[in-house]
Amino acid sequence: MHDDRALVEARLRRVLDERIRPALYPESVPLEVAAWVAPGEPVPVAEGLAAPHAPVAVGDAWGAPWATTWFRVRGTVPEAWAGRTVEAVLDLGFDERMPGFQCEALVHTPDGSPVKGLNPRNQWVRVGDPVRGGERVEWHLEAASNPVILDVHPFLPTKLGDPETAGGEPLYRLARMDLAVFDTEVWELVQDLEVLGELMVELAVDSPRRWELLRAVGRALDAVDLQDVNGTAQAARRQLREVLAAPAAASAHRISAVGHAHIDSAWLWPLRETVRKVARTTSNMTALLADEPEFVYAMSQAQQYAWIKEHRPEVYAKVRQAVAEGRFVPAGGMWVESDTNMPGSEAMARQFVYGKRFFLEEFGIENDEAWLPDTFGFAAGLPQIIKAAGSKWLLTQKISWSRINAFPHHTFRWEGIDGTRIFTHFPPVDTYNCQLSGAELAHAARNFRDKGTARHSLAPTGWGDGGGGTTREMIAKARRLRDLDGSPVVAWERPADFFARAEAEYPDAPVWVRELYLELHRGTLTSQARTKRGNRRSEQLLREAELWSATAAVVAQHPYPYEELDRIWKTVLLHQFHDILPGSSIAWVHREAERTYAALATELEGLIACALAALTGGGSRPLVANSAPHARGGVPAGAVAPAVSDGAAVRTEPRPGGGFVLAHDLLRVEIDGRGLVVSAYDPVAEREAVAPGAAANLLQLHPDFPNMWDAWDVDSFYRNVATDLTDADEVALTEASPDTATVRVVRSFGDSRVVQSLTLARGQRRLDIDTEVDWRETEKFLKAAFPLDVHAERYAAETQFGHLYRPTHTNTSWEAAKFEACAHRFVHVEEPGWGVALVNDATYGHDVTRTVREDGDAGGRSTTTTVRLSLLRAPRFPDPETDRGSHRFRYALVPGAAIGDAVREGHRINLPERRLTGAGAVAPLVAVGNDATVVTAVKLADDRSGDVVVRLHEAHGGRARTALTTGFALAGAVTTDLLERPTDDGPALERDGNTVRLTLRPFQIVTLRLSRAAD
Repeated sequence: MHDDRALVEARLRRVLDERIRPALYPESVPLEVAAWVAPGEPVPVAEGLAAPHAPVAVGDAWGAPWATTWFRVRGTVPEAWAGRTVEAVLDLGFDERMPGFQCEALVHTPDGSPVKGLNPRNQWVRVGDPVRGGERVEWHLEAASNPVILDVHPFLPTKLGDPETAGGEPLYRLARMDLAVFDTEVWELVQDLEVLGELMVELAVDSPRRWELLRAVGRALDAVDLQDVNGTAQAARRQLREVLAAPAAASAHRISAVGHAHIDSAWLWPLRETVRKVARTTSNMTALLADEPEFVYAMSQAQQYAWIKEHRPEVYAKVRQAVAEGRFVPAGGMWVESDTNMPGSEAMARQFVYGKRFFLEEFGIENDEAWLPDTFGFAAGLPQIIKAAGSKWLLTQKISWSRINAFPHHTFRWEGIDGTRIFTHFPPVDTYNCQLSGAELAHAARNFRDKGTARHSLAPTGWGDGGGGTTREMIAKARRLRDLDGSPVVAWERPADFFARAEAEYPDAPVWVRELYLELHRGTLTSQARTKRGNRRSEQLLREAELWSATAAVVAQHPYPYEELDRIWKTVLLHQFHDILPGSSIAWVHREAERTYAALATELEGLIACALAALTGGGSRPLVANSAPHARGGVPAGAVAPAVSDGAAVRTEPRPGGGFVLAHDLLRVEIDGRGLVVSAYDPVAEREAVAPGAAANLLQLHPDFPNMWDAWDVDSFYRNVATDLTDADEVALTEASPDTATVRVVRSFGDSRVVQSLTLARGQRRLDIDTEVDWRETEKFLKAAFPLDVHAERYAAETQFGHLYRPTHTNTSWEAAKFEACAHRFVHVEEPGWGVALVNDATYGHDVTRTVREDGDAGGRSTTTTVRLSLLRAPRFPDPETDRGSHRFRYALVPGAAIGDAVREGHRINLPERRLTGAGAVAPLVAVGNDATVVTAVKLADDRSGDVVVRLHEAHGGRARTALTTGFALAGAVTTDLLERPTDDGPALERDGNTVRLTLRPFQIVTLRLSRAAD
């Protein structure tokens, strides 16, 4: 048989592009267009409608970067078009790229009612089907001239990411503003040919079905009169009916299509633009739901629903109606699709608390699934959090982006650090912006790694990232693919229905233990350091504000700031979105985030001060407030007491050869003339922490120019070149008292400057290092290295509600891929009986490596385990000025630390004691009698009942018997889920007066709701 496949495929492409698609609108008349440019930021709809508009024409330039132009279009349907389908074709100057990455608009009626969104794949507004003829039409287009940040080369530095640098030249030209006849038969022919043509090329060359489709497509093209496409479209479609009617094989892969528009809450656009993106997309989706009875659309992120409710109530009304009908599905149960690596324990819990509660209160919907298609890896503590929030399933897709190892499953059970397992699906279509193309569906079927035991997968279907959603063309494809020979079977389905079916068919799904590490985007653990510091500081201030406010409410009847804390939490959670906290957004986003965090810190400090003032009263007695979960300096956790100075005094002396020695009976530190730590000796264990011949607190500078995704990625070859910053401008002893000794070290490199204060304090077995950097580098990576004399094949890194172990070796490609990883407050390395912790207050990225050195003279070997904190990067895309300016980091070296010491010191450096004056001490509202049990939150119940809610977890990785005692008369205690609802899924409670005893499993989270006895 003659192989003319290539000829038919080429013919199909040309005829579709040059003849059939242009025939969709065979007749058109121009609309009258006028415009008004809003000054500055977007204006309310009423103002845009009422503004004075000036005439403009197709071809005119419009749209300075980030500006808003209100276009008014008017016209009359020709009488001759009576009985035909008519649409407005409104092309603002779109190109063929994805929606959401260029100009877009929301169409309104003259009274301000939203109609639909406009984007490159959705340029039409239906007038009538059919029209009467003679109708007057008018619409108002709120058009956003958002600049194209991801251009042909997506990683070139651009000033367009901030209105302060973007300039004012127009970016777009009006391309088409017409009323046009819409030929439904031609449109259907396009869909027929696209589906069959895409399927044809995916079938095996020797497949009879492929040749059957080839011949049918050829006959259809023969039936098209290229000079009269509209008159012959029906005849062409008749040639395709038989092949379109052939049913799928019984063994065909099953794909659940879920309408979707993954909308980044900020990325290459600011938060305020996402508010409008959500309105545009949901307007289109509610309209599509009304037209297509089989279609199901899912949207996650409660924050985005809240934005529509606040800013576009007319759109929200349509959303609520569609939700009530069960076809617009609130998915995921989180406030935003957050990063999951860096948010702290309580913040990760609150993502689910606020998300699930919003969906429950607004729609009466309880989410069973977590929905995180685009998050950059998943922390090992997440399964327990999902379960504690009352959910049981997880969807993700991003792991398909891993560059080294292919993840072995698509449907599996994910086991977290405490043993909790969550049924997880990872769509084999390998995209969260599926178009239902033949290539995507064939890839999903071939790629599905669990075939033979499972046969269902999910495809999030629609334009995403910048919004857009599902289109009528995708609906048409799904209709043809419902039961089509040679193709997977496609059906619209709600996420919960898919998960229930998938779990039922695969009861023995394989298990993956610990984190889901993404072998890509490792630089997001470091980029935009001020955003990360703002997040960490906000989390800690919220802990303090809740603790002291709850204590003041119970002890001093001080009003509890429900509204303020609710609003602040939502703001912090929003900024944990997976392109804000990871540092991968445009300059505008991070500049705003810095201002937001500063404002939140001021407000939270005010709440804390008010609560402490209510507790301590007037007076001048020096006091210390300890909000950390462990006692320190004689002050119990959660208490206020007089300051106590204990422990042996600090001694200082010059070091032979230059530098200084700082010492007491718990730690002896030598800082040489270069300002480097050459010894950190534990006199109790008689062990040296610093590796022989090495120096700790060594700043190292690397080139940093990844192959792709500048702000996102760190590639392993960055380590090939390193500059040790050993030259010092100054090494001076600036404080030498019995309580504190401090050495100041100043270094200059490139155009940057570092000032460090190395401090040993009375009674503390740690060396505190306060680092201030004036960072002026470009495409560089700054690390702080601590080579340790510890033989460790693994190390512990803190994650939510516990820690996980990672190897220090690279035996396999899986281990080698983790050359940059995430930790919260501590990294801990240990030999049996002795270890070292490195704790921090603002960093997340780090690496741990091990080397073995032959000690020739000593006749043995020594192993060095080097822990390095990642301090700063300087990528140029999408923010060309990333992190330039001043930064502050605090970290501490803790020799002789067991894992419990690492936990304690990590909390202490993040929750420094507060010094204040007052009338007297304040007892803790709740006290826990086992250091292995860490309290992460003390607050009043969200339902304003006055109950006290305490969240705690086992932090050392073993079982813990704990007694919790209240500072108030206890009437009752129950375990709850994260949403503070009673649950049976918790430890047994033994109550004795004001004490509750319980036993926790390793890393178990427990939420207790404590009711108070009446006064």
